Amino acid sequence: MKRTSVLVLLACAVLALAGTVPGEQPSGTTGLPAPPAAPGAAAKIDSGDTAWLLTSSALVLLMTVPGLALFYGGMVRQKNVLATIMQSFIILALISVQWVLWGYSLAFGPDKGGIVGGLDWFGLRGVGLQPNPDYAATVPHQAYMVFQLMFAVITPALITGTFAERMKFSTFIVFTLAWATLIYDPLAHWVWGTGGWLKRVGALDFAGGTVVHISSGVSALAAALVIGRRRGYGREPMPPHNLPLTVTGAALLWFGWFGFNAGSALSAGALATSAFVVTNTATAAAALGWMFTEWSARGKPTVLGAASGAVAGLVAITPGSGYVSPMASIVIGAVAGFLCYNACNLKAKFGYDDSLDVVGVHGVGGTWGALATGFFAWKAINPDGGDGLFHGNPGQVWVQLTAIAASWVFAFVGTFVILKVLDALMGLRVSEQDEVAGLDLSQHSETAYILGGSSYGEYSGGAFAEAIRGAPSKSPPAH
Repeated sequence: MKRTSVLVLLACAVLALAGTVPGEQPSGTTGLPAPPAAPGAAAKIDSGDTAWLLTSSALVLLMTVPGLALFYGGMVRQKNVLATIMQSFIILALISVQWVLWGYSLAFGPDKGGIVGGLDWFGLRGVGLQPNPDYAATVPHQAYMVFQLMFAVITPALITGTFAERMKFSTFIVFTLAWATLIYDPLAHWVWGTGGWLKRVGALDFAGGTVVHISSGVSALAAALVIGRRRGYGREPMPPHNLPLTVTGAALLWFGWFGFNAGSALSAGALATSAFVVTNTATAAAALGWMFTEWSARGKPTVLGAASGAVAGLVAITPGSGYVSPMASIVIGAVAGFLCYNACNLKAKFGYDDSLDVVGVHGVGGTWGALATGFFAWKAINPDGGDGLFHGNPGQVWVQLTAIAASWVFAFVGTFVILKVLDALMGLRVSEQDEVAGLDLSQHSETAYILGGSSYGEYSGGAFAEAIRGAPSKSPPAH
């Protein structure tokens, strides 16, 4: 009852705020009055570019739900599959609201010292249907906003793979909102926001190597260290429970990633085509690179390895997808497959439990991709980008290293502090009993698979109570 009352009060507060915010200014792109436009200078919306960006937004949404949800869901144990899928699904809901209220303004609003955007665009005030030439000159500002929303959604969803099977759902919700506000939004402003300090120094990140993948991978490392290992980790096998589910998720990620990278061209043209081609090529090369590396090391290739290699290639090509050639993308992808396979094996040596290899795939893959962009970037591909080391500009490597280091430090330290505070206030982990029972039952009162019988759930009566207590089911009397 108390929770319901709190939700009602929050809803009333939001509605009250909405009532006090002035309406959108269709002719402006900021919260301030728009300057008088010169004759004939009105922004023109391109219907083709708009259609492509909205389609790309839907493709990136597909990456999170169901793509990532299935990819992660298949890799956990059967008793945790619904809880894992639920995290991705609820992040889509949480960040969709957060982004409209304050997230987009913090990430892309008027610059405050190169660090973060202001709250001028709170509640999308001034973010209307006319283009904002600072970001996308041929599509409505709201189209650009919703495209960036999908990036903000998938990034915290990636982190969930590291604390799978052991984090309290209530704490997870607070962590997601805190992390998105304090880590993702400022970092997005650094790299992509007008006036962001990394953008000013010339860091190249076409579609999110630093903003999405380094931030999620490094935050995953901090989370693994703070939350600790799963009970039984290293002493009992914890194999994926449904590899077909994981491969289906990987295929959806591959498909959706065309919107992620090619959509970042913000127009339906040559640059989008180039990004599309190198995305597919790098992904294929990485799947092969991981497979052959694993084959050599273990004697047999695995389906999970091929799927993980494909995702590693998608990650690695993301920052350079709008700047590199197809031949360069083969190198980037193949090296990503080799590096990420070996990085995932390091967790056993160092003793941390990164449940679904977020650090090895996204942290290492994103770092390699950002660095490789400094090697292979070419203005012949994108005149608005820059040349890299192999095209006569060694200085770009140092700029990329600056962006990598800044992203690593900010994401790791910030996530570590957030989790420590939440651990003190709310606790991070479920109880030992709940972890043994599985998060599907202990956190959501449901199970994913009941073949030949009825599923447990909120309305299943005594069946759930017996299952959660571990009591045997009552059998009918023998005749």
